[in-house]
Amino acid sequence: MTKTILMDKYPVFYLNIKKTETTYKNVDEVVEHFNKLIEAHPVAASIAVFDHYAHTTAIPDHVIAPEIKAAKNVVFCFGKQFPNSKILAVRPRSIGICEFEDSFEISFMEVPNEQLHTVSEDWARSVANA
Repeated sequence: MTKTILMDKYPVFYLNIKKTETTYKNVDEVVEHFNKLIEAHPVAASIAVFDHYAHTTAIPDHVIAPEIKAAKNVVFCFGKQFPNSKILAVRPRSIGICEFEDSFEISFMEVPNEQLHTVSEDWARSVANA
């Protein structure tokens, strides 16, 4: 798992998984994997799947890196606590799945709750199952 600061302000974690390291063949299979993990989690709630690739390709003059074959976000919430109104700024959560010719990249923003951040890291790592 690698942490980077995207655009000098967003703490993003990502993991590259070669297709030879997983049984998943495409982005939709990885999305289904995450949906099952969310469904099984005691406080997570599934919200949506956003096809970022389809959305962007539908915009005139779009720009997509040529090595990207598919890209979807699994949107969900770990909302166990609501300690103040500002927490809405970091919810819901999203896990990005980007498909390349020979690999997947799983990415997500840092989760404010350390225990749930660990869950997100574990979920990302679970894609490598071969």
